[in-house]
Amino acid sequence: MKKITKISLLVADLSSAAIMRAYLLSKAIKTLDIDVEILGFIFGDKLYSNLPPEFKIYHLPGMNFPGFAQNILQILPKIQGDIIYAIKPQLASFGVALLKKLSSRKPIILDIDDWELSWHGGDEWHYHPTLKQVARDILRPNGALRNPYHPLYIKWLENCCIYADAITVHTSFLQQRFGGQIIPNGKDTALFNPDKYHPEASRIRYGLSGYKILMFPGAPRPYKGVEDVLLALDKINRQDLKLVIVGGSPYDNYDEELQQKWGRWIVKLPNYPAEIMPDVVAAAHIVVVPQRDTPETRAQFPLKLTDGMSMAKPVLSTIVGDIPAILGETGYLVAPANPEQLATQIQLIFHNLELANQRGKKARERCVEKYSIEAMAASLESVIFRL
Repeated sequence: MKKITKISLLVADLSSAAIMRAYLLSKAIKTLDIDVEILGFIFGDKLYSNLPPEFKIYHLPGMNFPGFAQNILQILPKIQGDIIYAIKPQLASFGVALLKKLSSRKPIILDIDDWELSWHGGDEWHYHPTLKQVARDILRPNGALRNPYHPLYIKWLENCCIYADAITVHTSFLQQRFGGQIIPNGKDTALFNPDKYHPEASRIRYGLSGYKILMFPGAPRPYKGVEDVLLALDKINRQDLKLVIVGGSPYDNYDEELQQKWGRWIVKLPNYPAEIMPDVVAAAHIVVVPQRDTPETRAQFPLKLTDGMSMAKPVLSTIVGDIPAILGETGYLVAPANPEQLATQIQLIFHNLELANQRGKKARERCVEKYSIEAMAASLESVIFRL
């Protein structure tokens, strides 16, 4: 059997946070003594800035058709791995992988870490245009089908999953829909190690000293439930409680809307590189992951969970998707979209913070056992060597 020496990871958009899944998979693959190359397209302004400079990345600018077709032809000969690992069923990743397979017969692993079509209405979405509309969508300079991210292409590629030689997913929802092996979102538990950081020193460093800190380390979106935490803080009405949002939303002005309505509770911190994030999370008393219950969130494995777990923080989240199974008995759970329950749990945690911190240590142990890079690698090994 041919020895696998290199795997090529194809990423649809190297400018978005979605690249972090590729980074985690790459680190896991490296522990199996297999070289990794990351290739893809940049549809935003620049390469995702928070990515650690650990892997060389070959990238081309993302653009609409017909220019995008030329870029696909340019990237195909650069794919040198024995196996192609496509991140997401998108034209710019899985579509490219299928073209490469036609010419090289190299096997494909498809990773699905979101139900992409859910952002467009899920199974209810259909494209039933007239011939005239199809012509407009293709031929006009701003025609809808010139966009490689059009949901029609996503639907096609989800139906093409049968042509992947293996599928990996990270939640049971996605496994039930697409099959495949669950590879959870891992965490570099050596980097995210609470023994290396001092919480009060971190709070001083980031201007948070003197406050009780609830931390949301990510980009707020309505379905992520940040508003529910802010409504809970309204109910508690304690000036020493602050919700720290790290990074903020690059998508729209949702941050500003939250600030205008609940600015008295919010402290905004900028984006930080991955190697700085453990020091930032160390400043938290509680990590909050208040997901609402939507088709999108049921398919997700929020990385914020393992941020808090790995740093031995009390994690307060909601009963949505796989979150209860991920936390086990080591976190605090409430119903989604329920500010009253959130308020009650926040007060209970701070009433007995020592007990909550003990539960946080249990969360750290669970994270090392089930969600470390090494645990990811152990699950990936059987997928890779079956090919």
